[in-house]
Amino acid sequence: MVDDEPQILRALRINLSVRGYDVVTAASGAAALRAAAERPPDVIVLDLGLPDMDGTEVLAGLRGWCPAPVIVLSARTDSADKVEALDAGADDYVTKPFGMDEFLARVRAAARRATTAVDTGEPVVETDSFTVDLAAKTVRRAGAEVHLTPTEWGMLEMLVRNKGKLVGQKELLREVWGPAYATETHYLRVYLAQLRRKLEDDPSHPRHLITEAGMGYRFQV
Repeated sequence: MVDDEPQILRALRINLSVRGYDVVTAASGAAALRAAAERPPDVIVLDLGLPDMDGTEVLAGLRGWCPAPVIVLSARTDSADKVEALDAGADDYVTKPFGMDEFLARVRAAARRATTAVDTGEPVVETDSFTVDLAAKTVRRAGAEVHLTPTEWGMLEMLVRNKGKLVGQKELLREVWGPAYATETHYLRVYLAQLRRKLEDDPSHPRHLITEAGMGYRFQV
């Protein structure tokens, strides 16, 4: 449960606990990301108006590695806010004020969809050359944090969360740059070269960021 209103957290914790749910609460986005990394949840209930970051930023931080269904619980009723949250990875959207019976029904539905394990791997992925923290959105090499641009991070995150799997060129372009860029394959070559220079021990002979000629790219631990 992620909300900065203590009364709502208390009410929902009580209502969920008496129905057998084990509830962990957080009052900020940073606390939510830490809690999810320390104790992978089955369902996440997330407010958008948090004191340190917008709820959509929390969604972006979770979606790289956490498969738990996310129910957004927000006072924002505008359809644009709902679309943005759903596009960012939310599974459901409930507006405040809400009926407890309806909310509990949505939690039950989300729990049925939930997986019991994080099947995309741990939030921290280590290689011999660098370490990627998907929750904190950071990369470290030789003990120091590596600065990545938002586009470089988007590309790396997409590859890391599909570790060992081939990620097609069009899929990567659509995910990172958007549907209008699905044929701009030269973008991939440029940005992958930048990532290799920053992360690989020998960029000309990469061990972790692998090109599959004519098909796409693969991240190998």
